[in-house]
Order: sequence, then structure tokens, then C-alpha cells
Amino acid sequence: MPKEHRPRRGSMGFSPRKRSESPIPHFSSWPDIDGTPKVQGFAGYKAGMTHAIIVDYRPTSTTSGQEVRVPVTVVEVPPMKVAAIRFYKQTHEGLKTAGEVWAPRLEKELKRVFPIPKDYDVEEAWKKVDPTQVDEIRLVTHTQPTLVTGVPKKKPDLMENRVGGGTIEERLAYAKGLLGKEIPVTEFCREGSMVDVAAITKGKGWQGHHTRWGTRLLSHKNSKHRRNIGTLGNFQPGYVRPTVPQAGQFGYHQRTEYNKRILKIGEKGEEITPDGGFLNYGVVRNPYVILHGSIPGPTKRLIRLRDSARGGFVKLEKSPEVTFISRQSKQGA
Repeated sequence: MPKEHRPRRGSMGFSPRKRSESPIPHFSSWPDIDGTPKVQGFAGYKAGMTHAIIVDYRPTSTTSGQEVRVPVTVVEVPPMKVAAIRFYKQTHEGLKTAGEVWAPRLEKELKRVFPIPKDYDVEEAWKKVDPTQVDEIRLVTHTQPTLVTGVPKKKPDLMENRVGGGTIEERLAYAKGLLGKEIPVTEFCREGSMVDVAAITKGKGWQGHHTRWGTRLLSHKNSKHRRNIGTLGNFQPGYVRPTVPQAGQFGYHQRTEYNKRILKIGEKGEEITPDGGFLNYGVVRNPYVILHGSIPGPTKRLIRLRDSARGGFVKLEKSPEVTFISRQSKQGA
């Protein structure tokens, strides 16, 4: 008899499978980059998916240089505003806050996020910043959902994006020049760039262990239920191990997908909006980014982009050649 091999169902790498604490995904690390200073992250809202015909840019692909049809995701990316600059110092316990400077004028919609101080002295805040004690600089940026007709909310999404490249003095001058201003998506990336995408997945509520973990259905001769698991574990120890698949929250988890290629960056969203608009979203009216493949989350969900952290991909000298983007209606699809 051959040896029975039955690997476990479902990965423990994503445990605990509970609801995300925030609808705003977060990045726990940022890659180091070379060159002039730039912002290393951006955010937008997922509009939907369509398909495009591109010239295959992958040199090792069997269809390299030929036209291929690929699925693409459209993310609407209106300009973000820089509300503050936050400084960090590297210690033996990790990064510690070394000060922050807020913009003299903040958007009125930010009062939906936190109380805005009325008598904030910007000059006094800059005097407290010691450049010799700064090891990392991040921009406190927020989205502008009031510009997006497909997202029915006014509350901005506040997040930190790292400033990378150059020396600390160059990063400080770069960040100071952006304080209180809008930054477009072209400040972050270009066509052909590789990015990492973080989002909160579509929530499915409470599900049983068969749906949640992909366990095997029991025999049809089972006495009571087919969708139960065979056992909760040994009699001893007197508790159920966390490795045992059980029912619980399914979906609405943060997931990060690595190395997504930006195929196109455009200014007029109407040129790629399908007839009748994207399902459950509508018309794209702001700058947009087209990503190769799918990304987590439903439409209208906040999507965060970051410079690729893993590498191992082909760097393109020129933008990918997109010959056709489908605008066929998605209604009734």
C-alpha cells in the first residue's frame, strides 16, 4: 500500500482569520530605493475590471512580442493632499516618532477624521525639528473622495507614505516643498512600473469550516452531517488546537499582492469607462491607473500602492504597448 499523504486544508499563515481593524490597509515595511527623492506610496479607489490587448512585454514568455488579451483592473486615483510631515528616529526598539509638522491650512473634510486645531503654529513646529535626529521621513497624506462620484462618502482616508531616495537633507527639502499641496499619481510611479497592492478583501460574514478552510466533504454515509469535520482533535490536551478548522469570519481581511505591472496611466477616465459605467461604481472622472491582472477587494474599496519590495521582475525601458481597452458594457454580464 502506498503511504497516505494528506496535507492540511487551508493555510495557517493568514491566521487569525478575523475582520480587518481598519478599512485602510497598512504597510509594515518600505523598500529602499536609489535616485532622487520621491513618495513611495499612493492610494485610489477600485473601479472595476475589463480586458485589454497588449504586446506581451515578458521576454521569457512564449508569446513575447505578440499581441495577447489580458485581464486588467482600473483604479481611480485623484490627487492626494499632504496634510503633514512626520519624522522618525531609528532606535534599538525600532522607529520612534521624532516630531511632525502639519500644513497651515487643512481640508475642512479632515474634521471628520480628527479635531482640527485652530491656533497651530507651523513656524514653531519647524523649530522643534532637529535634522540630525531624523532617520526616516514620511508624508501624512489623505485621499479626496469628494472628487470621486463612484464612492459615496466624504470622509478622507488618512495614511502615511514614506519618502525614499537621496539623502535625509534632500528628502527633507522634498517633503517641505509638498506640505499642504496636492500630489498626482505620476509623482509616485510611471507606466511600466511594478507596484505592490494592498486592500481589504470582500467580506463574506460568518461561514462554516468547509467554506472557510476548504475541508473535504464527509462520506454520504455519515450519520448526521457531511459538512462537519471528522474530529476536533485528541482527548488530551483538554482544549481545541488553533490548527483545527472551525467556523468563523470569512473575508474582510487585509491582503497584499506583490509585483503588479502598471500598464497605463491616464488623465481622462471617460476614455476607459465601459458603456453604462462600471458595475456598482459608475463613471471614472479622475486620473486612473490600469493594473495587469486582478487585485483584492470589491469595487469602491480603497486600494493602496507601494514601490515593489521583492523585485525579481523585468524592468521595462519603455511603457507597455496597449493596443486596445475594452469598453463593452458590463451590464448583465
